[in-house]
Amino acid sequence: MHFLLQTLVLQSVVLICAAPWPNAEQQHFSAGDDSPDRSNLLNARMDAAINAILKDFNTPGGVSVAVVQKSQNSGWAVETKGYGFAKVDGTRVTEDTMFGIGSNSKLFDILATGLLISNKTLSPRISWDTKLASVMPEWKLMDPVASAETTILDAMSHRTGLPRHDFMPPTDTVSDTIRRLRYLKPSTGFREQWQYNNHMYTVLSYFPPLLTGVPFETYVTDNILEPLGMSSTTYFSKPAADSGHLADGMGRDGVNQTEDLFGMGQVRAYPFWAPNEGKPGDVISGAGGLISSARDMAIWLQTLLAEGRNPVDNKPVIPDDIIRRVSSGATVSIPAAEFLELSPVVYGGGQMRGTYRGFGKHLIDFLVDLAQINPHGGSVLGFKSQITRIPSQNFGVSVLSNDEPFGFQRLTGVEGFEERPKTTPRSPNPTLPSVPFSVLAGAYRDMAYGTLDLCLVSPQNPPVSPSALCRQLIEEIPTALPGILDPLVPTLLARWNGFGVTHVSLAHFERNLFNVTGVFSIPTGNSSDKPYWVQSDTNPDLTAEFSFDGKAGVGVRGFWGAGAGVQSPRGDSAQERAEVWFEKIAA
Repeated sequence: MHFLLQTLVLQSVVLICAAPWPNAEQQHFSAGDDSPDRSNLLNARMDAAINAILKDFNTPGGVSVAVVQKSQNSGWAVETKGYGFAKVDGTRVTEDTMFGIGSNSKLFDILATGLLISNKTLSPRISWDTKLASVMPEWKLMDPVASAETTILDAMSHRTGLPRHDFMPPTDTVSDTIRRLRYLKPSTGFREQWQYNNHMYTVLSYFPPLLTGVPFETYVTDNILEPLGMSSTTYFSKPAADSGHLADGMGRDGVNQTEDLFGMGQVRAYPFWAPNEGKPGDVISGAGGLISSARDMAIWLQTLLAEGRNPVDNKPVIPDDIIRRVSSGATVSIPAAEFLELSPVVYGGGQMRGTYRGFGKHLIDFLVDLAQINPHGGSVLGFKSQITRIPSQNFGVSVLSNDEPFGFQRLTGVEGFEERPKTTPRSPNPTLPSVPFSVLAGAYRDMAYGTLDLCLVSPQNPPVSPSALCRQLIEEIPTALPGILDPLVPTLLARWNGFGVTHVSLAHFERNLFNVTGVFSIPTGNSSDKPYWVQSDTNPDLTAEFSFDGKAGVGVRGFWGAGAGVQSPRGDSAQERAEVWFEKIAA
């Protein structure tokens, strides 16, 4: 589901349920009724508002909503409810439906780090100012200053100078991912600018096994989830699927979004985006691996509003100073508000903090991740989450969803509702590359991103016989990539092992410059229908530039995900201009 749809749901809940009463002593919340009945927040008026939004967006999926609020006299008012469809087979969303919560997992990660910081029995002791290089042998960055000086506080608040680099394929272990970070090009100097980076939360997830010998997922489960009774929250897809409550991430096959932005097409279920069936130590767990439900998110919201105490027995689970530390801004992420209703925003750890229209002194802690001025919440393929609390009102709301027709654009750096730059048409008579197309094919390597095996797939009869790997890839194109490649444009194709990206195509544009397209080829599981359905998106900012001056290679630009206003590298050579440089491997 696109961010706008989910934001409208969340705003409807906030504005209808959380409008403060004029009398300070009458701090009850209602869903618009004349009566201050706090046991009926998700009432008929709210149902109608949410269902209308789902209908307007023509969504095949649904949302699961949790609303919590506490008064001094009546205790907690908690409501959870589902709307729309959880699965392609028509199963409805309920309060127990489980969704991937994406980057809202980060708060669990940094709070686990905080628990280690508060543990006086650890040796060595760590603090928010502990330098990663002093305790983590695998840690190193390309920038020597950032490599030596980065602290836990720097990593959690995204100010290392490293851009997103989300396109880097996942490695088998967390330690392997950390070792690869030294080969990623920074986009700013150390502590110069907030730049969202998922890899930093992979780094933070390494602290529990490093300092205690306990896997990260086990540490979070034992110290946070189980003490709070969050029994349906897990890092593992198999128990979630076995429960029968795991939602399908909804995709739409056969929709031309240029012509029909909200077209339904053929509704299909994505394969679960991170199929970790039960093995701890997954590289994505800390940054975005949790699966949860509205029922458990209600517990989580209450715990945060109670500054770490269990809402049932009021016993402390997370020390209140840790909650306050990660809730306080460490980095300015949005220095100037885009709208009058908003304020500048600061980033702490796994959440942001700012003010919203009409609340004056009432601070809203956004337990979501706002990558740039357009927020995206917690987001993984097929799922989105928004979790918001207003501490001064003891109020919180969570919205989980499973329909994201614009997910692929996000993976390639483009949000579905942004005004996208128009692609410049390829000239009918473009200048050819400085070497034959057949010479461009071959294996290229970057130490962080791995090997890119480029096969010349168009024209279909190249002058040089393709390798066995390329012959197999060419044979698979009609089935696995139907209608994706233009046979009239010389094109290089490679497999890619990434989240939501299975192939990368480089289509010739002019001289040594190629347009890059990420492709997601998804098995349908129904050979009588069609074996695969495909999503692809060509972003004109994604380009590849070949060079054979000195070391042969190809530089890729437009996908490292730098902070707002940060330009791609400049230089006299393709390698200097590249965000990522793949050097050609000698045959």
